[in-house]
Amino acid sequence: MTAPVRERILVIGNGMASVRFLETLTRLSPEQFAITLVGAETEAAYNRVLLSALLAQDVTPTDIEMKPREWYEAQGITLRTGVVVTALDALARTARLDTGETLTFDRCVLATGSDPIRLPMPGADLPGVMTFRDLRDIAVMDEAIRKARRVAVIGGGLLGIEAAYGIAKRGGKETLVHVMDRLMERQLDAQAAAILKRQLERKGIAVRLNCSTKAVAGESAVQGLRFADGGLLEADIVIFAVGIRPSAALAKEAGLAVNRGIVVDDGMMSNRPGFYAIGECAEHRGTAYGLVEPAYAQAEILARRLAGEPPNFEGMVLSTNLKVSGVPVFSAGDFLGGPGTQCAVLEDRKAGVYRKLVFNGDQLTGCVLVGNADDGLWYLDLIRRNIDIRAMRRTLLHGRGFAEAALPKAA
Repeated sequence: MTAPVRERILVIGNGMASVRFLETLTRLSPEQFAITLVGAETEAAYNRVLLSALLAQDVTPTDIEMKPREWYEAQGITLRTGVVVTALDALARTARLDTGETLTFDRCVLATGSDPIRLPMPGADLPGVMTFRDLRDIAVMDEAIRKARRVAVIGGGLLGIEAAYGIAKRGGKETLVHVMDRLMERQLDAQAAAILKRQLERKGIAVRLNCSTKAVAGESAVQGLRFADGGLLEADIVIFAVGIRPSAALAKEAGLAVNRGIVVDDGMMSNRPGFYAIGECAEHRGTAYGLVEPAYAQAEILARRLAGEPPNFEGMVLSTNLKVSGVPVFSAGDFLGGPGTQCAVLEDRKAGVYRKLVFNGDQLTGCVLVGNADDGLWYLDLIRRNIDIRAMRRTLLHGRGFAEAALPKAA
């Protein structure tokens, strides 16, 4: 009896989104597809969220590995690492590799992730200027930190803070420079950001806000940062941690619709049938998320669709749930509070605890937690499900235990 012909799927990008996609697809349809996975990095997929912990030497490279190579083999997946797809032919359904090979496929899943932003300023290409995005960056930073006396990290978002924390754990002397008036302005309000700033300073990290960097100073190597106000910060290393942009050039050259990221519909398909995008490279309904939770959701939606199920990705209320330099931080939804909303705030400055809830009528629409984030996911569930919180409004600020205890008992 002739074996059925399996549909060929090429997955470009061996990161967290692609691994979740493959986990789900091989579980639902273990025999339906012949899968080839091509990744530009020499390492198999790893947990990028833990890079700062790796820099701080809190974990080892083995700890952040997502799947051993044996797992791919056991699933029948052909894994190619250290290989770059240089061109896609959307009509012929072929991919050209930097090895000179050409791969043929029936469907293509782009999970190419994102690229770190390096600010276009004088001195940005000097030796000693680097980004913080992947394992190669960690290796370069590790060597540089051992030799450097002073480090400047540009960017007060999560990535910059984590880089500064990792360096501080290694005994480095660094200054965190941010152009905005508060840290993590996309995830925290002013009060929460102020608590975080104090916590970082207690760990020996100098923080400079409202600093617009004009240039990296130096002739043949980094000497420091020059600011728009004329100030100078001396440094031997400069780390750009100012954000990411979707890696979509390959898709654009192949004729796929690209705005900020690769434009996809609710089924994660691009404007060309058979071509899909998930994770940080994808743009859905005008949003390129750049976060792990939406990437995982998109990966699972696509896998289920290819396995014959009909789910849609309809976007999601964003949340941040993590420890920033050892400080629990959680935020979700409209944490700033728009017109017509009301806020409830609890703050203990000595303990470094802050809690803010945002209401719109009888619904919770946003929250920020710093110092104790145990109830964060419960608040997120209330937000996403549009739960009527009228019966526990008075106690909701004090957490799930108090709020549920105050609910009327069922007869």
